[in-house]
Amino acid sequence: MKQLIKPPRLRQGDVVGLIAPGGYTNDRSIEKAVRNIESLGFRVKTGAYLRSVFGNYAGSVQQRLADLHAMFADPEVKAIWPIRGGSGCISLLAGLDYELIRKNPKVLLGYSDITALHLAITKRTGLVTFHGPVASSTMSDYSREHMMAVLTDPQPTYTIPMAEENARRALSEPHYGIRTVTAGVATGPLMGGNLSLVAALAGTPYACDYRDCILFLEEVNEAPYRIDRWMTQLDLALGFDKAAALMIGICDNCGPDHEEISLTLDQTLDLHLKPLVVPAVSGYSIGHIRNQFTLPMGVRASLDTGRQTLTLLEAAVS
Repeated sequence: MKQLIKPPRLRQGDVVGLIAPGGYTNDRSIEKAVRNIESLGFRVKTGAYLRSVFGNYAGSVQQRLADLHAMFADPEVKAIWPIRGGSGCISLLAGLDYELIRKNPKVLLGYSDITALHLAITKRTGLVTFHGPVASSTMSDYSREHMMAVLTDPQPTYTIPMAEENARRALSEPHYGIRTVTAGVATGPLMGGNLSLVAALAGTPYACDYRDCILFLEEVNEAPYRIDRWMTQLDLALGFDKAAALMIGICDNCGPDHEEISLTLDQTLDLHLKPLVVPAVSGYSIGHIRNQFTLPMGVRASLDTGRQTLTLLEAAVS
């Protein structure tokens, strides 16, 4: 990974570029995203191809690249906020103008399919990007508080506790609960994202190099056997034992209901987490969930399994 470039912090009244680099969107989602952005005290600039549709993608690769490049090139735009994930971001990686991005550092925020952009941009430019809500997310007070703190208020350290609402939900939905498989404290840069995307990039020039990193992973709506396959692929690619720690988010609807005979999600994760001597946890407040915190890619952090916290050890914005 290149030396980190930290984007300028966001301030009230800043312009946020709204684009759809992956899946297609609709007017209802656009209206919700605009409300979200304006409620945070920012102004909205929409991409020229935001409403484009090409199959289940938000326009052709060329159209989606054009919107992304236009937002990075526009000096008025201080942050770029994809409206959703979906699929298709991986197709943009070979055509991205990484030099343009490096010369115009600004906040890029999102999760799910946006993982592909995070990993490629971090690797090629060193720009800190942010794994957090998409523009059309229904944000809780928890997700809003921690997102805004990381994006607008640079502090030398910032400690993020896990969401109490997720702990309460775990009483009826156990996969929302925190599990410590291997206890300890680990320090390293944050790296990772959506499991299927991180796995899809293995063996490519944009692969996630998680050695000595706190590797965070999350998934949604996938059967345990798929989780196992992707985890195995990532382990074979580099070796989970070379990570500083593994932090698995809340994997919603990833139970064995998909198959008649199946391991549970916890059993599947334990195949990969239990052999490790580095700290390994699951059920942390990241993923396709309402109460998620924002992780700055490449920024050094400390995972404390005893306190169930993640502490950023440097500011993510300048």
